[in-house]
Amino acid sequence: MAVTYQTEGVKMPDIKKRETTEWIKSVAASYGKRLGEIAYIFCSDEKILEVNRQYLQHDYYTDIITFDYCEGDRLSGDLFISLDTIRTNAEQFGTSYDNELHRVIIHGILHLCGINDKGPGEREIMEAAENKALAMRQV
Repeated sequence: MAVTYQTEGVKMPDIKKRETTEWIKSVAASYGKRLGEIAYIFCSDEKILEVNRQYLQHDYYTDIITFDYCEGDRLSGDLFISLDTIRTNAEQFGTSYDNELHRVIIHGILHLCGINDKGPGEREIMEAAENKALAMRQV
């Protein structure tokens, strides 16, 4: 199992990698899952738009795109996170950049755990799961 953190055209966000990885592992375990290969790729709005167009045929900016390579109870995936959108959303939602960043980091893991947010009532379920996961985080 490995969680990797990399950047594409942006400065690495100020996160505590070891603590963040342990937090991700404990959230996954709370869903009966274990970590496989998880790659976080922090990028700009321009890069996430390019990924969204190329792989999903979506022509808009977003905070995270999750590519799911899970097998059984082992979580694996590539998670692209736009730090530009994190900053914008933090201002829009009146929260700190750090809190919004960790919300999005765990949002991708929750997707890999099988939680969706596009259908009726699913957004509320995802928000509750995010809040529960954020409460597990050691700050």
